[in-house]
Amino acid sequence: MPVYLLSDDLIFPPPEEAEPDGLLAIGGDLSVERLLLAYRLGIFPWYAENSPILWWSPDPRLILVPQNLKIPVSLRKALKRVGFTLTVDKQFESVIWGCAKVERKGGNGTWIVSDMIEAYCRLHEAGLAHSVETWLEGTLVGGLYGVSLGKCFFGESMFHIVPNASKAALVYLAELLQTWGFGMIDCQMTTEHLLRFGAHEIPRRQFLEHLGDLLQNETRLAPWSLPE
Repeated sequence: MPVYLLSDDLIFPPPEEAEPDGLLAIGGDLSVERLLLAYRLGIFPWYAENSPILWWSPDPRLILVPQNLKIPVSLRKALKRVGFTLTVDKQFESVIWGCAKVERKGGNGTWIVSDMIEAYCRLHEAGLAHSVETWLEGTLVGGLYGVSLGKCFFGESMFHIVPNASKAALVYLAELLQTWGFGMIDCQMTTEHLLRFGAHEIPRRQFLEHLGDLLQNETRLAPWSLPE
């Protein structure tokens, strides 16, 4: 199938027309309006420095149902022993910069380029992107960020500078989303790390149907306030 070249018009081709690797379209922009349309259609941007914007909709899709979160016993003990402090929406820009600076396997650099950082900070200012921060003795040592629409959380990236700090953020997020009745964390691409936490692959068709149902719910805007 052809890869679509986007124009200035706010439109995407159907996700089902993506290439076998999930690549659907090239170009466009990272405006709040386009990003929200993309997420609602099960599409997300992922590209490197000096590359045009690439839009993806993989099949199968990795998801984590918050209620199905698996926490290894060893991790639960480690988190209790370390005593991290967790917050939400307190340091969004610091978290996304932390994710951007993470050394990737193979030395391929980051996909969180400066334009992406600016775009997701705009989404955060609009109340639609969120961060979970992991602290140790007053220092930010890990976290994650993503986008929330309806009862779906679209996970983007995580980082840590001490062991288990990003895992603590994921556990905290999943437990928080359970409390609020969220039905799905979109993990986008399959990794062994997320599979160990209970994530599983589903066909894109099933993902889009489930996403459509979850988007019927009201969106909880940032800054998120935590349950008492």
